[in-house]
Amino acid sequence: MDKANPRARSAAAALSLGAVAIRDKLAAGEFRATDLVEASLARIAATEPEVQAWAWLDGDHAIAQAEALDRHRESGRAIGPLHGLPVGLKDVIDTAKIPTLNGAALDEGRVPQRDACLVERLRAAGAIVMGKTVTTELAFLHPGKTRNPHNPAHTPGGSSSGSAAAVAAGMVPLAVGTQTGGSVIRPASFCGVTGFKPSFGAIPRRGVLMQSPSLDTLGVFAADPLGAALLAEALFGHDAADPATAPGPHPRLFEVARAAPPVRPVFAFVRPPGWDDAHPEMQAGLAELVQALGDQVFEVDLPPAFAQAEPERRRINFAEMARYYHRYGRDPALLSDETRAALDEGNAIPARDYLAALDWKPVLNAALDEIFERCDAILCPAAPGPAPEGLGSTGSAIFNGLWTLCGTPAVTVPLMTAGNGLPMGVQLVGQTGNDARLLRTAQWLCDWAAQ
Repeated sequence: MDKANPRARSAAAALSLGAVAIRDKLAAGEFRATDLVEASLARIAATEPEVQAWAWLDGDHAIAQAEALDRHRESGRAIGPLHGLPVGLKDVIDTAKIPTLNGAALDEGRVPQRDACLVERLRAAGAIVMGKTVTTELAFLHPGKTRNPHNPAHTPGGSSSGSAAAVAAGMVPLAVGTQTGGSVIRPASFCGVTGFKPSFGAIPRRGVLMQSPSLDTLGVFAADPLGAALLAEALFGHDAADPATAPGPHPRLFEVARAAPPVRPVFAFVRPPGWDDAHPEMQAGLAELVQALGDQVFEVDLPPAFAQAEPERRRINFAEMARYYHRYGRDPALLSDETRAALDEGNAIPARDYLAALDWKPVLNAALDEIFERCDAILCPAAPGPAPEGLGSTGSAIFNGLWTLCGTPAVTVPLMTAGNGLPMGVQLVGQTGNDARLLRTAQWLCDWAAQ
């Protein structure tokens, strides 16, 4: 990157901004997509030795995409909503002729011949596939090499470790991950960025590693809810290859998210199962937030049945994992202890117990619907506290799995800081299908907190 070049300097400075501001500067001609990618590569070169967010990165490949996009813009042709924006992709998302190893030794050398559906949509929207970000082994528990950008002695969370860390370190403005338990919301909280897990089935999963089809959900990372809305809107929509998706009008996530709410939003503060195990600073921070919001918040207790949600989610997850990871289980010596144990547990689950677990989702959602009649979003912890010290675990998903089981949209915003300087996220949960309203509420909360 030529630092003497005004465009290069502007692009480097823009990396500290959100995706929407970067997009607007690109549109205004302050710099080109090539300048932005070169700035991104320079940032990666400076921070990657410590953070280790990338599983695959080819600077020449990224620059070639940017140059093609610059020629496209200069030709006067229409451009997409993500034109020129670099995006990191979790290494469980297939990319044509680019390695996709799923964080697994058994997939060493795997190079898909076709892009995943969401990658096709990214390219159509003008995004630049910057590279593949580190995932835990098979998007499960065994950590990869990534470290927390705020303190490399602490976990970045998982399983979308590299995606969260890459955005937090300013390497890319946007990234994509997956969540089956808490793999978007938790790392976003630990790394101090916005993580958005949409309603179940909102983003097609064709070409994405399938762990648990009843739970697997694609999500996005950005600096703020507006950036998350911009990226997610380009990915939403029906795909005939994914039965979890459904035909319907394309949502206007970004337009709704950037508009002021018609009235001040109302929040329902809940203490989910596991609350007593939350870090005292998380409990105190949420109490302070609730007090500051005043009459915009009411407290509500979840029905006792919600205590059973995580055991039932785990039962579904492990039973389906045993089926869809069958080929990995045939060579257990190449798997971590955590993955082997989960496959063994999943194989031992009786079919009747698995089928009974699937029946919990509508029961829980019926109770949530009563709460959502009175509020715009549920307010709760995104994680038990700041990122734990050590790299042997990615932390607990106790405050995430419930919402994954229910299929509700969830977003975390980095509004709190622990005494050790690490970020802590506030999680907002919306009613299934009301993703745009949830993102608007989250952006309102960020703007309110900034004032």
